[in-house]
Amino acid sequence: MKNSIGTSITMTLFGESHGPAVGVVLDGLAPGLPVDEAFIAKRLSQRRPSGPADTARVEQDRFQLVSGVYQGRTTGTPLVILIPNENVRSADYSQLRHVARPSHADYTAQMKYHGFQDPRGGGHFSGRITAGIVAAGAICEQALAARGIRVATHILRCGGAEDAPFTDVVSEIGAIEGRRFPVIRDIEAQIEAAVLAAKQEQDSIGGVIQTGVCGLPAGLGEPWFDSLEGVLSRAVFAIGGIKGIEFGAGFGLAELRGSQANDPFRMQDGRVVTSTNRSGGINGGITNGMPVIFNMAVKPTPSISRTQQTVDFTAGKDVDLSLTGRHDPAIIRRICPVVTALVCVVLCDQLALRYGTDYLTAL
Repeated sequence: MKNSIGTSITMTLFGESHGPAVGVVLDGLAPGLPVDEAFIAKRLSQRRPSGPADTARVEQDRFQLVSGVYQGRTTGTPLVILIPNENVRSADYSQLRHVARPSHADYTAQMKYHGFQDPRGGGHFSGRITAGIVAAGAICEQALAARGIRVATHILRCGGAEDAPFTDVVSEIGAIEGRRFPVIRDIEAQIEAAVLAAKQEQDSIGGVIQTGVCGLPAGLGEPWFDSLEGVLSRAVFAIGGIKGIEFGAGFGLAELRGSQANDPFRMQDGRVVTSTNRSGGINGGITNGMPVIFNMAVKPTPSISRTQQTVDFTAGKDVDLSLTGRHDPAIIRRICPVVTALVCVVLCDQLALRYGTDYLTAL
């Protein structure tokens, strides 16, 4: 039963969707890191539902810094963030105690936890738990930014709309920050229309998101089994909606010859760069100093109102299920700040492993 990630800097998630609170413990942070509560609130607001294309369950996310922070700086002891649940409606799940919602973790949780799990709203498997990731990631994001490392995630494809891929991450972060839907091109209306069309048909949609990281030093990553691709993939696959990942040109590399796929090296202003970035900034599991770029497949939200076939796993019989309650017709907008936050936590851990925990405080 493991709910933690990291080696030098660890993050542990706790709470259930309809429990008193969700939250996070960050351990291993160096003392002296700034903790900007306004910035944490801003990142949480980007994850929060904000319109008809999102769930009607809106939590205020009034977080509490319970420990590990004094006078706006980390103390070096475990940092605990508590986020109360204030808008729960558990009656929506009263009939689902023994019924497996298709493509949810209801049946697998039953098998693993022997019926002792909290089933309300998905319990510990709910997307609500990602609020803690976003809060912790906001602290790590600012620590990385102080070192010139920037991270951002945007919607690359959704509902037939296609955004521009990352080319200059630093300049494109500004375009993403200013929009309700994180996109570079002006395609917000197209995406929202596609989501609302699916909602009207009692259905849901998914898409592809893209994360870009710039400013990382060359030499980060621990092959074989803790390659940077490996630790990032392990992290993002913890998010229930992520079902695929590719770095750089990814699966497209399989269609190329080596002469087309390789990234030629050259010198630029006294440093080694590559003229293309089809490998996504990583060679041999180690950063090469170019932007780290990777795409992720986001599945359609499994909670839909259409009648579906499933089972009552206690009675051992087939049943039909028509879900009620409050659900996102697409999670692709809200998952972007979650991925960014999780990547920031992973990168802080990797940098601390290589350079020591004080690296991020520049002490």
